[in-house]
Amino acid sequence: MGFPGYFLIVMEFIQWSKDNGVPVGPGRGSGAGSLVAYALKITDLDPLEFDLLFERFLNPERVSMPDFDVDFCMEKRDQVIEHVADMYGRDAVSQIITFGTMAAKAVIRDVGRVLGHPYGFVDRISKLIPPDPGMTLAKAFEAEPQLPEIYEADEEVKALIDMARKLEGVTRNAGKHAGGVVIAPTKITDFAPLYCDEEGKHPVTQFDKSDVEYAGLVKFDFLGLRTLTIINWALEMINKRRAKNGEPPLDIAAIPLDDKKSFDMLQRSETTAVFQLESRGMKDLIKRLQPDCFEDMIALVALFRPGPLQSGMVDNFIDRKHGREEISYPDVQWQHESLKPVLEPTYGIILYQEQVMQIAQVLSGYTLGGADMLRRAMGKKKPEEMAKQRSVFAEGAEKNGINAELAMKIFDLVEKFAGYGFNKSHSAAYALVSYQTLWLKAHYPAEFMAAVMTADMDNTEKVVGLVDECWRMGLKILPPDINSGPLPFPRQRRRRNRVWYWRDQRGR
Repeated sequence: MGFPGYFLIVMEFIQWSKDNGVPVGPGRGSGAGSLVAYALKITDLDPLEFDLLFERFLNPERVSMPDFDVDFCMEKRDQVIEHVADMYGRDAVSQIITFGTMAAKAVIRDVGRVLGHPYGFVDRISKLIPPDPGMTLAKAFEAEPQLPEIYEADEEVKALIDMARKLEGVTRNAGKHAGGVVIAPTKITDFAPLYCDEEGKHPVTQFDKSDVEYAGLVKFDFLGLRTLTIINWALEMINKRRAKNGEPPLDIAAIPLDDKKSFDMLQRSETTAVFQLESRGMKDLIKRLQPDCFEDMIALVALFRPGPLQSGMVDNFIDRKHGREEISYPDVQWQHESLKPVLEPTYGIILYQEQVMQIAQVLSGYTLGGADMLRRAMGKKKPEEMAKQRSVFAEGAEKNGINAELAMKIFDLVEKFAGYGFNKSHSAAYALVSYQTLWLKAHYPAEFMAAVMTADMDNTEKVVGLVDECWRMGLKILPPDINSGPLPFPRQRRRRNRVWYWRDQRGR
């Protein structure tokens, strides 16, 4: 299927980016589980060191194209797309269309507006629709008792909702995919029609991401990540100072992952401006967990989601880490010693999708490809498929000499937690970006905060909070000065005393 060519294309534009000063993320999604990707410097995480699985990325038993999602500095992402267009020909490279559809709330508002109903009338109906992802009018009628009541009681409401039901799901508008780019072997128009984006600069396929694949094209994801821009700006200031002092430039990819100063700051929950770790809820979780190693940071990213938080998994994880609950693999009553190497990094909790796959491999002799199929089946919860997988799991466990009752109890536990499992490859890659920002804040606070404030300078409310954080950290802030440096929020050093100085060029 041309997998080597796909890997080499990704390797080329990532290497070009690094050679031309475009910051690239360490990895994203399941691609971080590929050792070949690590060897080609597509990703920066060693999958062997962090126990990431290739089969989670590319399953030999479910043949499909690999899919690398690559993060670039938000400011310079377009430069990479321009390079790819120059490399393969502008008539062979295009971005991808997206179609916005009329979802439950939106269709009520649109129909109400067209029918000429007052805003308050329409707003009252739309607010009864729960804001849950994937919500439909049919689901809303089941979840909210008031909807059927007003539907039956008011003819105007009934007419509005009846029309909305007919239009629900209809395409409302066209847009451009956030990161999707296709590279064709010949002209794009041999495979898909094109149109020009709103700016009149870039061609966009009129087929969406699913249809371009059906047409035989391969999608590449070029995503912009603001945090990479912040890290880049901070490094520019840091390395400028290091050069003046005769020091070599700082390589952010080479920093140690066990830095005490960084973890001390993390345990104090001083994570304002730290990637993924700055929300109030995350700070509360950090205070309770007290992470002291990089594996704990990987777990943080996976734990801070609605499923684990609501299931009690987070409480179990924290209690086991701090010795308040016995560690078992995975349950006190139903455990097996062969699962200890799989579950030890998470204190016996089934936290990652990769652990679901490894449990199936260890207990029942699944191949990792087959185990990935089991993981998918557990996620979809189809009764017929689950009955089939339960039988395969039991047979494999019996061949391995494992008690049938124990095997089925562990299967039930795995099935229960599989719905909450998170992709460890993605969690590890993003935990690394979080750690890099944490390390910069701990060791180069002024440069880091200057970069963060520059990125957020259009958000006055956020800048105010960042200024407060600077004062808490002991950084001094001087008022705007027309004679200061070129950056909106530069770091300055005057005389022998360090004085931290930021300004907004526009005088805000």
